[in-house]
Amino acid sequence: MLKVNLEDLKKLRNETSASIADCRVALEESKGDYKKALLWLKKRGIEKAEKKQDRKTSLGLVECYIHQNGKVGSMIEILSETDFVARTDEFKNLAHEIAMQVCAMNPKDIPTLLKQEYIRDNSVTINELVKGTIGKLGENIIVRKIVRFEI
Repeated sequence: MLKVNLEDLKKLRNETSASIADCRVALEESKGDYKKALLWLKKRGIEKAEKKQDRKTSLGLVECYIHQNGKVGSMIEILSETDFVARTDEFKNLAHEIAMQVCAMNPKDIPTLLKQEYIRDNSVTINELVKGTIGKLGENIIVRKIVRFEI
């Protein structure tokens, strides 16, 4: 068994918010290669998300974003399974990022939004961003409504 570098373990945990156990396994599976461990965790998060996609989501929040010029704004409704998850910083950050995406990219509907490249990292789609958060938080998350306003 590979001895895991503690600094890499801490860094991976801080960067991904994945469990310490998952970070350890990712580093072991990737033979200590940090970049491969990140990919392993991303794949694992997507697999976890796919298992949860049929679970009922009825709690969440409404997030608004107004662009700095005040002429473009968006509002989204994003749902999780429990209020506990909806109150987490990770969930709130996801909601904010998606509202900002809607404002910046003006998707015509939710399927289009989910296929778009994330404006902060074009190697990730919004769907992958949501699935990654599902993997971290352990609950199903859906974007239920999006609205964009422009003057």
